[in-house]
Amino acid sequence: MISDIIYKNHPLKLLPEKAIWEPNISAIFLADLHFGKAAHFRKSGIPIPEPIHQEDLNQITNLILKYQPNDFYFLGDLFHSDWNEQWEVLNQFLKNFTETKFHLIKGNHDVLSPIAYTRSSFQIHLQPLELGNLLLSHEPLESVSVDQLNLCGHIHPGIRLVGKARQSVRIPVFHLSGNQLTLPAFGNFTGLALITPKAGDQIFGVTGKKIIQIL
Repeated sequence: MISDIIYKNHPLKLLPEKAIWEPNISAIFLADLHFGKAAHFRKSGIPIPEPIHQEDLNQITNLILKYQPNDFYFLGDLFHSDWNEQWEVLNQFLKNFTETKFHLIKGNHDVLSPIAYTRSSFQIHLQPLELGNLLLSHEPLESVSVDQLNLCGHIHPGIRLVGKARQSVRIPVFHLSGNQLTLPAFGNFTGLALITPKAGDQIFGVTGKKIIQIL
């Protein structure tokens, strides 16, 4: 089982929680939480229960307690579209972790008012953020320096595995293509976009309890 990627001086541990731990800088990265999406569906008359997001908060709690990161980076699409009461729930939840700084690299769904972000628990980054040899963004960047690895989200990458009896299962993946590493969507209520890897790409499947490299 291979679950580590070494890039320059950055050891990146791919986690079954669909996040990345970088011990040298004590940082966790994840993408596409889409918190508050269930409440938007309920406004449209679709009865999605809120506990689906509580599972995401439990996962974040476990990550912080296990790794005790100095910094926690959300690579965009933290909150799903317009404001609802779950924004306050999320911010109150993060106040429990006073030793960790929370960062948001804004994505296309991060469209709350500037004052909402000013009053939040997050340090907001409007542009891609350089962190040593890492370049953090929401959407995959078209141009990345040869000395940098672009950590990004947005795609919600997944693949379909097919068994001998033609049974199949879809799983989220980390997708490493050149010097770009796309993270799976962290949120439970997000869905997958099946990808077609190119020659030379590396795919790391998330099975729930472990990471498996898919050949």
